[in-house]
Amino acid sequence: MTPRRSRGVRLAAALLTASTALSPIFWAPPAAAQLIVKDPTNYVQNVLQAARSLEQINNQISSLQNEATMLINQARNLASLPYSSIQQLQQSVQRTQQLLQQAQRIAYDVQNIDQAFQTTYGNASMSASDQQLVAGARERWQNTVGGLQDAMRVQAGVVGNIDTNRSEMSSLIGRSQGATGALQATQAGNQLLALQAQQLADLTAVVAANGRAQSLSEAERAAAAEQGREQRRRFLTPGSGYQAGNARMFPNSGN
Repeated sequence: MTPRRSRGVRLAAALLTASTALSPIFWAPPAAAQLIVKDPTNYVQNVLQAARSLEQINNQISSLQNEATMLINQARNLASLPYSSIQQLQQSVQRTQQLLQQAQRIAYDVQNIDQAFQTTYGNASMSASDQQLVAGARERWQNTVGGLQDAMRVQAGVVGNIDTNRSEMSSLIGRSQGATGALQATQAGNQLLALQAQQLADLTAVVAANGRAQSLSEAERAAAAEQGREQRRRFLTPGSGYQAGNARMFPNSGN
């Protein structure tokens, strides 16, 4: 083979190799003509993940709503009762106490009572004059009358408290039934107990005043019986008793 022919063969082979290497570039389809492939498994997983996220959000919202409701209920339970009957009850107790403190003569004092029973209500003195015996009897009678008057005054005061107690009881029962929380219901119940205690205090005052009046009356009768025995003894004692004498019924008569 001649050198010229050999160079021609080599040139043809080089061109053929170059064309083969460049053929994929010239025959590649355009990018717009490529197909988009979707993965259904990946799509389902994305939907499930979104659903789980939405469920978590709903759970968080429900939890926040429950916490808000719990806080509202706690606020209601801690709300104080906007009503108080303590002042009215204290005034009723003070009125009854003032009536007891205004007791006449022998008051509710242990030393005063002991002293009175040693002197005024003691045994009748054999050396006392008739005037002294009469004065002692009058003093005991005045003590009894004063005790009866004091008892009636206490009774009147307690009866006057009944209307106030009725009004307070109605208000407290209404507040208790309309309580919005446990604290309000408890406070209303406590004030109802205070009202009951005030009524018991009034009852105690009436019992004490009546007992005092009855005791003074019984003491007066006992002292009167003792004084009667002393006066009878003096009347029957020989000596300066009754002396018979002449008496003229019509001193101015001419007969």
